Amino acid sequence: MGSKAVCESWFSTERISDNLYLITEPHYYWYNRANLWLIKGRTQDILIDTGLGVSSLRQYIASLIDKPLLAIASHIHFDHAGGMYEFDHRAIHAAEAKALACGDNYEALCDPTQGWVHLDHFELLPHAEFTVEQYNLKAAEPTRILEEGDVLDLGDRSLEVLHLPGHSSGCIGLYDKRSQELYSGDVIYDGELLDELHCSHIPTYISTYERLQKLPIDRVYPGHYSMFGQERYQQIIQEYLDRRRLPCCPSDRVGFLPKTP
Repeated sequence: MGSKAVCESWFSTERISDNLYLITEPHYYWYNRANLWLIKGRTQDILIDTGLGVSSLRQYIASLIDKPLLAIASHIHFDHAGGMYEFDHRAIHAAEAKALACGDNYEALCDPTQGWVHLDHFELLPHAEFTVEQYNLKAAEPTRILEEGDVLDLGDRSLEVLHLPGHSSGCIGLYDKRSQELYSGDVIYDGELLDELHCSHIPTYISTYERLQKLPIDRVYPGHYSMFGQERYQQIIQEYLDRRRLPCCPSDRVGFLPKTP
């Protein structure tokens, strides 16, 4: 560990618009580096995903917060939910609420036996005492349980919770019907989609994509990589469906939802 330097700042921020900020962890491996979206509303702010939890995100964004903040995990995986414990108001889908509450490393993909957390993935260390061996998902009791159809009112806009399982059982997206914007977490992004994890289920993912194919979209703010628009959105969906659909009757491949952790 001593051969790696400690970074001056673990996070970086890009202002996308007056009311939207993209926060990332630039010293972490690009393949797993999550996009954290801070949405500023008139009466409430929302933070979608909290990163690894290895440095204080709450302190980092303090100057940007001037009203109540709800931190939302798009799903339980460590690169998205690792910092949830820092926030007073925490929300996650019901299917993964127990895993967050008890700090379930296996469901978060950060159990040492799963091989997802490597020292090599840290270009610089978040602080001098950091060790990969001690990394884990810190337990955080949700203060709000999210379900399909819930509406988050920010005062000047509303975001609808879409339950979009397949990558994991509790994956959600947040959809602004008025602007046709989707905050998609790991459900859809412009990169290699992971659908063979222990918590994944391909038939369910297919059903989710068939649903998303019909959703009016202007812009996607994904959990990884770059933002994209309607044309690329439809391309990603169609390419996945073409690759994963089975040559059989749809009734033969209706997926079950993975068991709640």
